[in-house]
Amino acid sequence: MGVSGVGKTTVLQLMTGHLRAAEGQVLVDDQDIGRMSARALRRLRLRMGFLFQQSALFTDLTVFDNVAFALREHTGLPESLIRILVLMKLQSVGLRGVAELMPAELSGGMARRVALARAIAMDPDILFCDEPFSGLDPVSIGVVVRLLRQMNEALGITVILVSHDVPEVEVLAHRCFMLAEGGVAAAGTFAELKRSSSGIVQQFMNGTVDGPIPFHVPAVEYFDQLLRR
Repeated sequence: MGVSGVGKTTVLQLMTGHLRAAEGQVLVDDQDIGRMSARALRRLRLRMGFLFQQSALFTDLTVFDNVAFALREHTGLPESLIRILVLMKLQSVGLRGVAELMPAELSGGMARRVALARAIAMDPDILFCDEPFSGLDPVSIGVVVRLLRQMNEALGITVILVSHDVPEVEVLAHRCFMLAEGGVAAAGTFAELKRSSSGIVQQFMNGTVDGPIPFHVPAVEYFDQLLRR
């Protein structure tokens, strides 16, 4: 958790190897992402699902083909079985009826749910979710929360969730990390964060205006100089 721009998405990209750390280590399942060969990283990524912040659907493919993409690329399954699996994943997010639509025909919330169906198409061991509740109506949020809980509890999928939606985090998270000022401001259960004495943590958790978290982004010195001319 953390305010916008604090680096939450960057941390996810480090965990998946989309970005390489400038220093230190990023360990996933006791494997150092930074030292992996391209082939080893591809093998590890087959165990991962990723729900992107902006959905990132392929605009020229139908909903069905978006969800089927990884299955076609990385498995030798027959098309008849792929069809069953894709429709099952779409059914799980309540969108089986939109299989033949194009992404441009979907609302923002529907696109996010299709992206989730695509992220779980390969039944990953680890599911990375970058702001999965953005743009969803309350009913859709409830559906996604329930689905994430079921995947975690029934299937044992590890869900790593980036969010600033405090109520949903309270329902889902076993362990929370609050990012601020380039590091981890607090870590623990949701209840432990609620009891934290940190002003940053309390301001974020309670959504208060006044506190150590600034609203205005500091201007770059160059632009300050331009304004003073």
